[in-house]
Amino acid sequence: MSSSDPTQRALKVLIVEDERDIAANIWDFLEHRGYVVDHVVDGERGLDRAVNGGFDVIVLDLGLPRLDGLELCRRLRNAGSGVPVLMLTARDTLEDCLSGFEHGADDYLVKPCAFSELLARVRTLLRRG
Repeated sequence: MSSSDPTQRALKVLIVEDERDIAANIWDFLEHRGYVVDHVVDGERGLDRAVNGGFDVIVLDLGLPRLDGLELCRRLRNAGSGVPVLMLTARDTLEDCLSGFEHGADDYLVKPCAFSELLARVRTLLRRG
């Protein structure tokens, strides 16, 4: 993330995850690599923040209170948002993965995962976005 260009802004990542320990670990990992990170614990707040927060990528859990991640992603896409969404979830069946893509996810990663893989996928989504 470091650059000699002072006009380059830090990239913003929104983590929508109800397990605070997991979110804190992802936050620390990404923040130490130069990303600006925000976190919310439920789907309704996640949708509001995703629509209004100017994020470059969203890391989205599926099993969220108040609004699940699939519905959040569907509503985000229906609102016209093209922000890349990486679903990060313990749901590991092929049907779950396909459902994630059908609801608008750009990538799907099963927990637990290596943070280095998470970072590689975030970087890939940012390059495409």
